[in-house]
Order: sequence, then structure tokens, then C-alpha cells
Amino acid sequence: MNTEPHAPEQILKKYNQEHLLNFFDELTVSEKEILLSQIHHVDFDKMQQLYLRSKMDDSIPSQRITPIPFLVKKELSADEKSNYSNIGNKIINSQKLAIITLAGGQGTRLGYKGPKGSYEIDVPPKKSLFEFACDNLKRLYESSGIYLNWYIMTSPSNDLATKNYFDAKNYFDYPKDKIKFFVQDTLPIIDINAKVILETPYSIKTGSNGNGDVFRAFSDAGFLDELEQNNIEWVFIGGIDNILLKLVDPLFLGLTVAGNYQIASKSIRKVDLASSDWVFANVDGHPSIIDPKNLDIKDMDKYNQKNILAHLFSVSALRKLSNIELPYHRAFKKCDFINSEGMKEVPIKPNSFKFEKFIFDAFALFDKILLLEIESNEEFAPIKSFTGNETPETALELYKKYYNLL
Repeated sequence: MNTEPHAPEQILKKYNQEHLLNFFDELTVSEKEILLSQIHHVDFDKMQQLYLRSKMDDSIPSQRITPIPFLVKKELSADEKSNYSNIGNKIINSQKLAIITLAGGQGTRLGYKGPKGSYEIDVPPKKSLFEFACDNLKRLYESSGIYLNWYIMTSPSNDLATKNYFDAKNYFDYPKDKIKFFVQDTLPIIDINAKVILETPYSIKTGSNGNGDVFRAFSDAGFLDELEQNNIEWVFIGGIDNILLKLVDPLFLGLTVAGNYQIASKSIRKVDLASSDWVFANVDGHPSIIDPKNLDIKDMDKYNQKNILAHLFSVSALRKLSNIELPYHRAFKKCDFINSEGMKEVPIKPNSFKFEKFIFDAFALFDKILLLEIESNEEFAPIKSFTGNETPETALELYKKYYNLL
């Protein structure tokens, strides 16, 4: 490999990224190869376009927004729950459902070094977020004798550690051949001047490109073809950090199938209508999740359904989405970087932009969605950080209340 900087200099100059070679002469041969390889694989034109587009006004005129229909689980009759659950159970018992868990994050906000899914809570005994999820699937096996396929989306930063963790835990006594991993993509992180940030003098700092990458990454791993070959028709997609999340819900599945929907989502009622939590709405007649800043204050009560990252997709919908590029959103975050002296610098306030795809942008590609409002104390116990309303302590309390462990 050519280890001279001359090859990439022209492209770096074109996009005002020459700083990436500031320390080139001080690097070892192997470090030079790492840096040049990364530079070669960065789509600088794409990064420039993402930066420019993200500065555009993304507000949505209120006349394009209308309330979205939804069902309330607690308002369904016993007969309705039974009938729709029977529909869902027939599909589950035919092994036509698979599970995808989004687990590309690290436990940084919890003060934990390692994949967030391996973070443990003392129930007791100690149990990791991955084990909470796996418990769902093991309960299904205990009641029906069925093991569903479980796919886990990791990121380049935690893929190996995640696999090693599952090996060390003997896959929680779940069949190893039923658990498979695939990796989401990454994008470089840039500063406020659109300069790509260095993580070390010889490597570019990247970040996972969001949960919306699940469709492409899953297909690229060959698993979409695998689903079709195995006659699997439905996939539930959920996050790793909600320890009350129901991965297998016959009622939710039955309602979706009976209503002839291709996509479905669970929601919880927004209590504080003035909060910044995004809400479900129709935009131009298509299902979406929007920033409430786009709503008139007088209309807030019409938009009270919050996303909990619990989605259902038909396999045909996944196939459609695997061929579509979802939009990127810009997040302003604090990010360590290598400064002009070649030293690691830790900022005290947000200093960089990360670009991410959101899974809910896929909803707009369909005419309708089955939206089911559930009770938050039954299915929503997220763990986000050590402070606030979504801590390990608050989640564990909700979990213990639901399972009568207090």
C-alpha cells in the first residue's frame, strides 16, 4: 500500500480536510496505512452534503400535519383481546415471527465500559439487558416449545465484545444457532466547521449511523433472504434498553394482521404535553413521528402518542425498506478529539455533529400504521443514564412491580 500522503492530498484539499494529515510524518508505517485506508473509504462529498442539508429549515407547516388514529389497549374488550391474540398466536406457533434487537450502543452514559446490552442490574441475581430480552424468548419456549430466531444489531465498536459476552454467558441457554449478529454502518463525526474529527493522530472518529440503518444492514448481512427462505412473515424490532419490552406480543401481532397493516408501533400517552418528546402524527397523510415544535400550542392535546421503540414490520415491508435510503438527522454532541497539537481534548460543551438515520422515518413510506397505546407501567422501563427519570433504579422498580417482586 502507498503510505505517502500524496494520493489523498488532492481529495482532502477539495473538501477542506487537509488537517487529517497533520501528524502523518510522525506515524509508524502501520498507522499510516490505517489512516490512509480510512481516508480512502470516507465519502467526503456525502459528508459535505449532509452538513449543508442539516442547516436547512426542517420545520413542517402545521397544515400538513393531522392527528394519527390509534387504539388504546386497555379499552379493548376481553373478547377482542382473545380473538386478536389467537390470530397472533397462530403466526407465532407457525414460527413466522422473528425478533431484531437494536444493540449498537455503548454503556458510556451509565458509566460502564462495554456494550450497553451487557450492563447488569441486580434484580437479584444480577441480570444484563441482553438477558432481560432473552427471558422473553425463553418464556415463549416454556409455554409453546418454540424458539424464535433472534437477530441482534451491533456496531463496529461493540460487535466483538457483544459476541464474546454471549459466548461467556453460554447464550443464556438459548439455542446458539437461533441467535445471529449483524453490524450497522458508521459515519465520520465532524466539528462545527464541518471538519472531520480525529480520534487518534492516525484514525478518524466515527459514530454509528442510527437505528434507521437496520433495514440495509440486516439485508446486507443476508438475513432478509434467510427470513424469506424460512417463510418468516413478520419481524418485531425493539431497543435493548427497555427491560419491560414485550418482544413477543400475540395481541399486537394479531391486531396488525387483522387490520391488513404492513407496519405497526406501540406508544405511550404523553403526560406533559409541553415536553419536547416527539409524537406520532400524519404528515401529508402518511404516518410520522415529529418534533412538537411543529405544532400549534392549541393542538397539542391532539398529538399525545410517544414512541417507545417497539415496532412490527412485515417481511415484505423490510424488503421495500432495504432498497430505500432514509434521511439523516444531525445531532449536536460532546465528542473527544485530537487537537492541533496532537493531544486528546475533552470538551465541556457540545462541539460536534453526528449524523443518524431514524427507524421511524420508514413509516412515511406507507399509507397507514397500526398504532397501539399501551400502559407505560406494563411495557416501558427504559434505562438511559444515571440521572433523570430513566435510570437503572427507576427501571428496576417498574420491573419488580410488574412481576410482583417487591
